Amino acid sequence: MNKLIQWMRRLEGWFGLATAIFLAVGLYMSLISSPPDYYQGEIVRIMYVHVPFAQTSLLSYLVLFIGSIWYLWKKDSVIDNLSHATAGIGVFFTAGELVTGSIWGKPAWNTWWSWDARMTSALVLLLILVAYLMLRVFMDDRDKEARYAAILAIVGFIDLPIVYFSVEWWRTLHQPLSVSQRGLAISQEILIPLIVMTIGFYLLFTYMVMVRTRMLYLGHLLEAKKGRFLSQAHL
Repeated sequence: MNKLIQWMRRLEGWFGLATAIFLAVGLYMSLISSPPDYYQGEIVRIMYVHVPFAQTSLLSYLVLFIGSIWYLWKKDSVIDNLSHATAGIGVFFTAGELVTGSIWGKPAWNTWWSWDARMTSALVLLLILVAYLMLRVFMDDRDKEARYAAILAIVGFIDLPIVYFSVEWWRTLHQPLSVSQRGLAISQEILIPLIVMTIGFYLLFTYMVMVRTRMLYLGHLLEAKKGRFLSQAHL
């Protein structure tokens, strides 16, 4: 078995345990022990899941970008499995970002959706990930599928800095970054639970990538063995 898959198999349980601990502590701090915000009241609690969804969405695409370059360089099928797994999980976190942002936007901005720079660029990121997955479904040749998907992911990376810096480049509906070179624009009472939740989401992402990558690897291994068996049967 591939060394990376073996490494994932050994560490999966530990990442799963760490994820459960961080998310349990983070949810307690976010929903119970932290006070409501002075301006937003109880609405602020949506931010404790919305911001980690958004941060993990960016992380997932960064991993997909690095994995795609790595695959084109080394042609390692396990890295292709990892990239494929990351794209699917990236859809989950990016869609979560948009849905929770919309839920927060209704009471805060009195609208479910606006063609704001941050929201629009995040939606574009989701569409790129969906296009990546659709490409992988409709291609018959596995080598071409992996190569074209990697190229699409690398080209699509141009949207990532746009998503992150859009709130700084354009003054639209979405508020600017809370943590930037200007300093902290957020109180410690909100920041600490937010950090704990974000770490929990990062661990959850890592755990999900490990499990999904291993499933894809084993699925392709099984297909290859079936192919060899059928070939021998025909002979």
